[in-house]
Amino acid sequence: MATLILVRHGRTTANASGTLAGRTPGVRLDETGRRQAVVAGERLAPVRLAGLVTSPLERCRQTAKAIVAARDGELPLTTDKGIVECDYGQWQGRSLKELAKEPLWKTVQTQPSAAAFPGGESLLEMQARAVAAVRRHDAAVAAEHGDDAIWAAVSHGDIIKSILADALGMHLDLFQRLHVDPASISVVRYTGTRPFVLATNTHAGDLAWLNPPVRKRGRRRPAGADAVVGGGAGPATS
Repeated sequence: MATLILVRHGRTTANASGTLAGRTPGVRLDETGRRQAVVAGERLAPVRLAGLVTSPLERCRQTAKAIVAARDGELPLTTDKGIVECDYGQWQGRSLKELAKEPLWKTVQTQPSAAAFPGGESLLEMQARAVAAVRRHDAAVAAEHGDDAIWAAVSHGDIIKSILADALGMHLDLFQRLHVDPASISVVRYTGTRPFVLATNTHAGDLAWLNPPVRKRGRRRPAGADAVVGGGAGPATS
């Protein structure tokens, strides 16, 4: 299996105003969000990406285009509805302050696995289709480019939190303990044994360490499917 870099879109006009945008069309990055997307692109520029997948919503496509623009070479870019924002149904477009007064708000906060948005989807349904989508892409990338391959997906806060929770073996009811900021980068390495979460909610720092070392002809890189007792030596620094 391959390594997945999860990028949340940059800040939007809805984020700044405290509105639950959901799948509302026309929600775009604000000035801060555009700067954040550029920084994310600069961080990812040294990483040898096999591909980039994005949610079809404008804010994610804007962020994905910034990632592509920061690179010297071409980067295959595709969209996938499987990682689109949660369908919040009748909650979509309403202010978070107003929604916090709804009885369902407490369920969303304390027992997300029981939360279903009126006229929309449940958080369990959201997690199931998002995890299925990234697993499908990851298997395809590994099959075409090898287990050392790295790819990236640009998606949304709750989507990324649900994917991280799955990778960590956390029940969905605990996923609100995770935090995923606009334009933050998280990293999951999938293996045949288990996923490894290499980073969550990072905002700065060199990501070139994710690139696999160049191997001499005839030598194979260890599969890395087992956890290293004691923590191991970490990635090479040069």
